Amino acid sequence: MTLTVNEAFHRYVAEEPRIKEAARCTADHIRRRAVRDQFDCVVSQRVKDVGRYVAKIHRKGYTDPWKQVTDKVGVRITVRHPGLFDPALGLVKDAFGVGDEAVQDYRRMLPGREDRFEYPRLHVQVPAVGDYTDPDGQPYECEIQIRTPVVDVWANDYHRLAYKPPGNLRIPSDVSRALYRAFALVELYDAEIGRVMEVLDQHPDFTRGNRLFVEAERIYRTFAQHSFDRELSHEVIDVLQQVIPDDISGYNYRLFEFAERYRDRLTRDYVRFGPTSDHFLEDGRYILASQPESLIIFERLDYDSFTLRDLWNESAFADTMLYDLAEIWGIDL
Repeated sequence: MTLTVNEAFHRYVAEEPRIKEAARCTADHIRRRAVRDQFDCVVSQRVKDVGRYVAKIHRKGYTDPWKQVTDKVGVRITVRHPGLFDPALGLVKDAFGVGDEAVQDYRRMLPGREDRFEYPRLHVQVPAVGDYTDPDGQPYECEIQIRTPVVDVWANDYHRLAYKPPGNLRIPSDVSRALYRAFALVELYDAEIGRVMEVLDQHPDFTRGNRLFVEAERIYRTFAQHSFDRELSHEVIDVLQQVIPDDISGYNYRLFEFAERYRDRLTRDYVRFGPTSDHFLEDGRYILASQPESLIIFERLDYDSFTLRDLWNESAFADTMLYDLAEIWGIDL
């Protein structure tokens, strides 16, 4: 059914809460798939606000605005360097069962344009996840963007400063060139980060501790999105490594299975004892419940609490930090 601009506006206002839920479910679906595949990325979601939705309809001159605006739901996957773009794309295609027809890939340099700096875009159009459909019974469309952090910074500045200027205003060529010239630094930075990560991935000490932390954070993000103390995480994981099997990949998958098996219970515990809970705000206890490494501690408490207790007692950390988590998990140490 074709809607007028006014009808599309009123439908969007009425449907916005469901669209937000569709965005959340879609982002959660990608996070959990990334955890399962032990793929390092950050996933965020957004919903186009009503004002921007209407503005886009008028700017584009759409004749069927409800169907033609295909980015009502947006999800962004941020990876550390461009070498992870193709694995991220493969993850998305597998997670949503889509093929190349759903992909808009503008990363490739076209012949004859090697002397230009151009904004590399990698988008995938997928149906949003969850039991959320519009009044026509169709799933909300979701645009998934795959970027590196530094490309994200550049794109945000470019959109704010020069993209789609108002009216007939034309950005001066020297200003436009300056923004694209800055992209040379973006390309260089991404290339160097990729090279650094390749070197560090070959370093066994870095690989073991960092992979354990990355996986714990990735799984934790499927339960909570707040900030945490990374320095504390690494200090605690330095201790926990001593009770973790040598096979980090195998243990990381075990941690994923643990989180899935106890997902409902962990969700309740993080709500009850996390950083916004009354328990925490009253006296600052349960500090580790606000940290990703709490998942490893819960798993070790469930598997072998006494070995973990003996190791913790030999560390520099206060006993109460572990005993608080044991209390949450219903373990008597």
